[in-house]
Amino acid sequence: MKRRTILYVMDINTPDTLISEAAEAAAVQDNRLICLILGASPFIPVYVSPYGAGAVPDNWAELVAEVQQTQQDRVQEVEALLAKSNVPGDVQSVICATADAKHAVARVARVCDEAYLAANLRDTPDFLREAASGVLFHSPIGLRINGSTADKVARVFVAWDDSEAAASAVHAALPYLMAAKEVVIASIDPLMTAQGDGQDPGTDVAAWLSHHGCNVTVSQYPNGKLSVEKCIQDRAQEFGADLVVMGAYGHARMVQAVLGGTTRSMIEQTVLPVFLAH
Repeated sequence: MKRRTILYVMDINTPDTLISEAAEAAAVQDNRLICLILGASPFIPVYVSPYGAGAVPDNWAELVAEVQQTQQDRVQEVEALLAKSNVPGDVQSVICATADAKHAVARVARVCDEAYLAANLRDTPDFLREAASGVLFHSPIGLRINGSTADKVARVFVAWDDSEAAASAVHAALPYLMAAKEVVIASIDPLMTAQGDGQDPGTDVAAWLSHHGCNVTVSQYPNGKLSVEKCIQDRAQEFGADLVVMGAYGHARMVQAVLGGTTRSMIEQTVLPVFLAH
């Protein structure tokens, strides 16, 4: 897991303690840290005259300059924190409309090995959602949420359903799986047919991970009339998981957006650290 590039997505309000923690963890793990500071562009208030003509306020340029200066000041502060931790990396900044945040995040994520969202992004749910979308749908890497980049990962719970998304997550999380002391491949109410999850769900991925030296066990769980996300959370906590690995948005994204879905629920929960990939 050494010499990887970690993308840390944050905003100007991310506490120094969290940034320093991520920087120190990267230094210990011999990783490179890229801090991407997201900033929301000012809303453009347009006043319409009685004659139908629109006009931008006279102080609009000043508002933009103020946001840019605040962002730049924060860049310098974060650079100082990285230098203090003696970690290789850099700080990047983008000011954009919320809907464009996913593209800004994706551009940086494409040349990183893993992305991590700062905990305080939950205070701006729209930015958090777009940042997650940028990593999962517009880059090839995995996304971690909850917990800390400094946390030790000894026990990993893999939510397995034989989907392409789940396979992508396992491949992206391989460094964690190889370093873990124990890995469980868990299938929730698997469809045990040749066309579904296979006659013995999870054994094929377990065999592959075993070839990598992982200590793997396979378990199938009934849902007990609970939702899939509730089953994952309950079983992972029973296992004492330090990290849950799962595929993101295995079904059509529009259906997930309308109905909620397991991925959305796992992103919204704050108890379990989760590693997602699509």
